Amino acid sequence: MAFALVGAIGVGSQWLAWRLRMPAIVLMLAAGLLIGPVFELFDPDRDIGPLVKPMISIAVAIILFEGGLTLNVRSLRDVGRGVGRLVFIGAPLGWLLSTLALRYGAGLSWESSAVFGGIMIVTGPTVIAPLLRTARLSRRPAALLQWEAIVNDPLGALAAVLAFEVVLVLRTATAVGSAVWELAVGIAVALVLGIAGALIVAWGFRKGRVPEFMKVPVLFALLLAVFAVSDTMLHESGLLAVTVMGIGIANADLASYAELRRFKEHATILLVSGVFILLAAAIEFETLAGLDWRAVVFVLAVVLVVRPLTVYLSLMGAGVPWREQLLVALTGPRGVVLVAVAGLFGERLAALGVPDGDKIAPLAFVLVAVTVVVHGFTLAPFARSLRLSGATVPGVLLIGGSRWTRGLAEALRKVDVPVLIADPNHNNLRTARGEGLPTYSGDILSESAEHWLELVSYDIVVAATENDAYNTLVATDLGPEFGRDNVYQIARQKGESARHALSNSLTGRPFGPDETHDGLERLMREGWTFRVTRLTEEYTLKEWRAKRPHAKVIARVGPQGSTEFICKDEEIRAAPGVRIVSMLPPGEEKGTDPQTGKEMAKQAAKRAATS
Repeated sequence: MAFALVGAIGVGSQWLAWRLRMPAIVLMLAAGLLIGPVFELFDPDRDIGPLVKPMISIAVAIILFEGGLTLNVRSLRDVGRGVGRLVFIGAPLGWLLSTLALRYGAGLSWESSAVFGGIMIVTGPTVIAPLLRTARLSRRPAALLQWEAIVNDPLGALAAVLAFEVVLVLRTATAVGSAVWELAVGIAVALVLGIAGALIVAWGFRKGRVPEFMKVPVLFALLLAVFAVSDTMLHESGLLAVTVMGIGIANADLASYAELRRFKEHATILLVSGVFILLAAAIEFETLAGLDWRAVVFVLAVVLVVRPLTVYLSLMGAGVPWREQLLVALTGPRGVVLVAVAGLFGERLAALGVPDGDKIAPLAFVLVAVTVVVHGFTLAPFARSLRLSGATVPGVLLIGGSRWTRGLAEALRKVDVPVLIADPNHNNLRTARGEGLPTYSGDILSESAEHWLELVSYDIVVAATENDAYNTLVATDLGPEFGRDNVYQIARQKGESARHALSNSLTGRPFGPDETHDGLERLMREGWTFRVTRLTEEYTLKEWRAKRPHAKVIARVGPQGSTEFICKDEEIRAAPGVRIVSMLPPGEEKGTDPQTGKEMAKQAAKRAATS
């Protein structure tokens, strides 16, 4: 029942956040507190027992590994210098400034401040990924935040290990040489194991030594082995090993890489949900009550001084625009790794006799709670104010530079819906460019498109080239990224034949005219045109249909600009303020139906005055 409750509450919180368009992290944190210390329905230590800490450790390792899988070196083309500075300058600088904030802000001893300051290098990959998904950041600032969070995560854990080894030498009879040797061997083993794990996976998958159905199980088993062996040699070094392994696999150019990463993303969503619920439910209000006003000073110092100063000094002269520097400087959420590692080292410091070691865990939770809530609600509007997020109105990506897609793009632009026409054939886009329509010449599935196009600005894909096979490939490849409900495809030439019919998992959703490419071009040659009609209380959908019996409805645009393509035989959800995008035959195009009820009244008055 405990496992079922954690799964239901965690995934349910993410689904509810999606429905309410709220940050998922905030809801998960609130849900964990409600079922834990507030209503006492769930206590991890009581209901699960000693498995809690190993479960959290393994979950964090898998999350970091999946984060490493997203770090392809080719994505560093225009942010490599900034990422390098955030790692090699930002990490030690953040350690120093965080230590000072803990010493003079929170009032901790130098020993606790140095250990906890090392952990605070971590900016929270478990939080950054959901926030980026919600905020729809532009590609470059998103890459800076993602790389920094994932690469600095194991570095923060190792910094804490280093500081703790120093405290251990000072408080016990442990020799300096043995402590340094243990640390060096642990880091070296972690690097070797991570690189070896990546090489084994790349060799086995590329040479066909692992069958397709066993690739994910083999990957999981090897991941757990690398993490466990490395962590045995040096505690917390397993995080470094799995991160290095993930980055190595991401850059190995494997044919099955997309499927592996997609599966890991799904697993990570489950793990992030579960871990946040576990950590929030395990919090004790009595522990938090022991904090005083210094905790507030500490949090304010971290958010308003330490983080901005670290980012600005690190990115000085890196060529990163000031808007992106400001966004990164004021975005530093902490997450699962900080709470988990801080709790562990707090217990170890307390066991060594450090008097304020037991304050580290509650301080870590307060910092995580404040930064999660603040950044969860402010990142998206802040990015929009800096013009560093996707379009406010979700756009439409049209694949194919035909006469039909040009007409549809022009109609959508009239209602302020962002559009982009992409075509692998440069000549197909010549007319569209002449008409001032946004275009992309190249394959939308290429790495160049992924790295240089702001695909986050588009929510809907319409595959409408003359090549049915290419349309199907686009729908299949982009379906998981955009959501299969948001990927549409024009009718295939041989789609009606049972021998050539394809599974729904391979094709996009049918819509509107239900015509092939040739059929759509024929309609355009015959004089069919696109029309945008606004529905009002005076001019309803029923009246519009009566005047346009042969119209082919393509899409509806809501009052807030959200676009929804109409599938064949689908009921149109019409309401005042909704705009209908349709295709009209030549005779009906010359009709008199207005776009608004007011225009209708004006035209009637003009006709009366003229007569």
